[in-house]
Amino acid sequence: MNAQQPKQHLVILGAGFGAISIVKRIDLRHHRITIISPRNHFLFTPLLPSTTAGKIEFRSIIEPVRRTRKGIEFVQAEAIGLDTELRTLRCRTVDKTAEFSITYDQLVISVGAWNNTYGIPGVKEHAMFLKELTDARNIRERVTWCLERADVPGITPEERRRLLHFVVVGGGPTGVEFAAELGDLFDEELGRLYPHLKGQVTITLVEGGKSLLNSFDQGLRDYTARRFQNEGIEVRFQAKVKQVEAGRLILEDGTTIEAEVIVWSTGFAPAGFVQNLPFAKERTGRILTDEFLRIPSRAGVYAIGDCATPAAASLPQTAQVAMQQGKYLATALNRSARGKTVREFAFNNLGMLAYIGDNRALADIPKAKLRWRGIATYIFWRSAYITRLVSLKNKVLVLFDWFKAWVFGRDLSRF
Repeated sequence: MNAQQPKQHLVILGAGFGAISIVKRIDLRHHRITIISPRNHFLFTPLLPSTTAGKIEFRSIIEPVRRTRKGIEFVQAEAIGLDTELRTLRCRTVDKTAEFSITYDQLVISVGAWNNTYGIPGVKEHAMFLKELTDARNIRERVTWCLERADVPGITPEERRRLLHFVVVGGGPTGVEFAAELGDLFDEELGRLYPHLKGQVTITLVEGGKSLLNSFDQGLRDYTARRFQNEGIEVRFQAKVKQVEAGRLILEDGTTIEAEVIVWSTGFAPAGFVQNLPFAKERTGRILTDEFLRIPSRAGVYAIGDCATPAAASLPQTAQVAMQQGKYLATALNRSARGKTVREFAFNNLGMLAYIGDNRALADIPKAKLRWRGIATYIFWRSAYITRLVSLKNKVLVLFDWFKAWVFGRDLSRF
C-alpha cells in the first residue's frame, strides 16, 4: 500500500465481543478506528450471573473501551440512522440531548441484541433481565432486599414465602447459570448470615420446552435436570408464560406463581437500530450477510455478532461466534488493505460450557466428541473463562474475587 494513501475510516457500532475482537487485531497503519456505543466499556457477559450472587464483583468483568487499544477513537452514543449511499451514520448522545453525523469508509454493525419478551404482557414492567451490568446490579440488590425484608419480625408466612421465592424464566445457558449461582448463594450464606431463613428459600426455573440447555448433548441436559432436582431447584418443563404481574407469574394453564423476583432469560430480539434498517433479515430479525459478512448491495457495510447471521447458515447467538467473526473480519480488512485475497468466513465450533452449581460444570465439545461434567469440568470452565478475559487486570480481579468468596464468603451489603 502506498504510504501516501489515506487510512480507511472504519466505524464500529457496539462494544461487545465482536467489536473488541476487531479492535485488537485491526492494522492501524491502514485504518482509522472509531467505536460508537452507548456503553463505554466491554462487558464479559459469560460471568454476569456470578456477579448477581456476589461471587464476582461488577468492575472485575468490565474493561473501558478506550483502554482496549491505543490509537482508537471512542464516542459514547447510539446510532439512530444510516445512509449507505452517502456512507453517513446518524447518532445521538446517550442523554438524548444532541445528535451528530459521522462518515465512514467501512462500517461494522455489531450492536448485539435485546431480550426477547415475545410480546407477553407485563414482562417489561415487572420482570428483571440479565443482559447488562446494571441488570446484574439490580438483581443483586433486589435479592438482598428480599432476604432483609423476609427477616423482619412480624412478617406474615405468606409474605415471607413470596419474598423468598425466586423465579427464572428460560432454560438456556444464562437462565441455568443464574439459577445455579443463586442456589450456591443460598446454600453457602443463608445459614451464616440469615439463620432464620435457612430452608425457606425456593428457586423455580420455568422452561417452555421439554429440557434445559437445548444446544447441549442430551446426556448433559439430563444430568443438569438431575443436579437441579438434587439441589432443590424446581424445574417446570413445558410451562408457557401468559402474563407477568407485580409479584407473580401467570402460566397459560392458569397456574399462578407468587415471587418477588422474576428474572426473564428467554432469548434474543433485534436491537431497535437493527429493526429500523431496510436490509434483508431472517425470520427472527437478524441481518442477513454473505459469506464474507458483508451486507449485500451495501458497499463497505458489514454485520457480525448477535444482530446478524450469514444467509447460508444460521449461526448461534453466542460470544464464541462474535469473537470468531471479529477476528475474521479484522484479518479480512487487513488483507484487503494490502491488496490480498480474502477467504470466506467459516465458523469453528469449539464447544459450549455451562456452570450448573455446587462447583460443577458442563463441557460439550462436538469436534472432539467430548462431553464432560462434574467438578473437574468446573475447573476447566474457570480456566477457559480466565483465558478469555480481555485484560490482565480483569484476570487478576476475577481470580481475587473467587479467592475472597472462598475464604471470607460473599458480601451481601446493600449500598
